[in-house]
Amino acid sequence: MGNAEQASNEIIHYLPQYIDALGMTVHMQTIYMIAFADLICVLVLVALGSGAKLIPGRAQCMLEMLVEWLCGLMEGNMGKEGKKIFASFLLTLFFFIFVSNEIGLLPQIGGHMVHFTSPTNDVNVAFSMAIMVMVVNYLVGIYRNGLGAFGHFFKPFAAMLPLNIVEELAKPITMSLRLFGNILAGEILLIILYQMAPWVAPDAWVFFSLCVGFLQAFVFTMLTIVNFAPMFHEH
Repeated sequence: MGNAEQASNEIIHYLPQYIDALGMTVHMQTIYMIAFADLICVLVLVALGSGAKLIPGRAQCMLEMLVEWLCGLMEGNMGKEGKKIFASFLLTLFFFIFVSNEIGLLPQIGGHMVHFTSPTNDVNVAFSMAIMVMVVNYLVGIYRNGLGAFGHFFKPFAAMLPLNIVEELAKPITMSLRLFGNILAGEILLIILYQMAPWVAPDAWVFFSLCVGFLQAFVFTMLTIVNFAPMFHEH
């Protein structure tokens, strides 16, 4: 099947994928959309931050409420020290995932010429973020508690070590698949609804997808907070 014919049969159209000398596929669509999501996050947050006023407008008020809410969740689970250490990391993680989830709701431009897709509909992106959370968790845990960071593998008793290892390995897998599956399914369903009923169903589904994108960003961030919490034993 030719490239043009294959593209016409795709539910979600992707930019060309290049294969290097090592036989690895580079998903250019995902790379471009990650850069686009980064740009949106930087522009929006810089614009709202640099234009902050003592009496906030609606956009600034909503952003401040969201940040305070997330910081409250951090402090409630990790204490003040945990919030101080991880606030910047967790807020960045939340805003990137939220913006990435919503990019796929943008309309395509020029037929198949430009099609916006969520970076998080690529399992590689979702799994990479889950692995990053796991690595940061252990690096900070070792820095704070030394080898005691691995003590939970032997609780409630040493015989639980194999099951605890399986549970630990399952965390990044479940976190990534939950995010990836929900976002990809939402985009596919949105495109199908546009083809079936272009003036009715998609509008309602866009609003629902906005809520799903926010919810999935919150769930991923909250699971990250829960994973980080045990290293702050005194809280």
